[in-house]
Amino acid sequence: MQIYTVKQGDSLWMIAQRYGVSVNQIASANQLENPDALVIGQALVIPVFSHKPVTKPVIDVNAYTINAGETGAREIQEVGRYLTYCMPFVYSLKEDGTLTTLDDTEMLKSAAAERIVPVLTVTNFSDTTAGTNLAHTILSSQELQKKSIANILVVMKDKGYQGLNIDFENVLPADRENYNQFLQLTVDTLHPHGYFVSTALAPKTSSEQKGLLYEAHDYEAQGRIVDFVVLMTYEWGYRKGPPQAISPINEIEKVLDYAVTVIPRDKIMMGFEIYARDWLLPFVQGQEAETFSEQEAIFRAIQHQVAIQYDPVAQSPFYRYNDDAGRTHEVWFEDARSAQAKFDLVKDYKLLGISYWVLGYPFPQNWLLLEDNFTIRKRL
Repeated sequence: MQIYTVKQGDSLWMIAQRYGVSVNQIASANQLENPDALVIGQALVIPVFSHKPVTKPVIDVNAYTINAGETGAREIQEVGRYLTYCMPFVYSLKEDGTLTTLDDTEMLKSAAAERIVPVLTVTNFSDTTAGTNLAHTILSSQELQKKSIANILVVMKDKGYQGLNIDFENVLPADRENYNQFLQLTVDTLHPHGYFVSTALAPKTSSEQKGLLYEAHDYEAQGRIVDFVVLMTYEWGYRKGPPQAISPINEIEKVLDYAVTVIPRDKIMMGFEIYARDWLLPFVQGQEAETFSEQEAIFRAIQHQVAIQYDPVAQSPFYRYNDDAGRTHEVWFEDARSAQAKFDLVKDYKLLGISYWVLGYPFPQNWLLLEDNFTIRKRL
């Protein structure tokens, strides 16, 4: 694969001629709605393959999915060949240690058909609550810890999950050791049954990092206790915050630089978001950005005929446009260049693999480049 950035005066025919491929091959690889419509700065994946054998790093690939039922099942099936694990999101713990339910039957069928290891994901938060009090209630009681783990085990056995992902967020700093103990108890309980345990970790850059998101996430302890961790290296460009790159490379590197000093590299999955965001300018506190697919980001740039720019520090594409009402928007997204930059990080740091948040946003370039860069491990 090669990546080409569209320049002034380019046409798809000219680009195809330059690389010795057909217009249809480029259009198909990038799923272009209209092959005649390009914008300056648009990154295209060019399906040029070498006949020389290439040894590619072998990695694990995970994807969370927030759509349940048949929709979630279809999303898993569409990219199943690229996945080692899938994590339907989410089972939530309740204050009495029981779990909410999830319509995951069809999703688990898709996972089995694609030889994907299904991982039960449990959390303490929701769209309406940060989950801090709930986490404290469970973590401060040994009885509730044991009850929660027992109920998790029941669901795993009943549904056929093969591993667990614990995504506890906004945990009180005072509950840090209780959280570590809970993880150890979970591992001690699940390992004898043949299950593995993983966690999701906030993107820390030091052990002293302050803030509700970070302090209870003990990188060193979790790296020792659990089988692998998912670093949530995304959401710098938060939907309720000011516009910026969602997964800037320079920020991800800071997290990885710290993480590899206290967590074995072969236990680290780097998070990668695969969606775009559109913010209204000027940014006003309380205003929420629109979230959509990378394909939609390209469509809007073409629709408004604005050149796509590329931030060399964040290694992320962006652009601004004016809507029909004359309002200015700023869009940050991912393209072939930014995806390749993230894949290079995984190679450079020799990590276990990549964890995607979240399925449901088409990004065809990502999957083509993923397969071009890596051999994806299938554990089933």
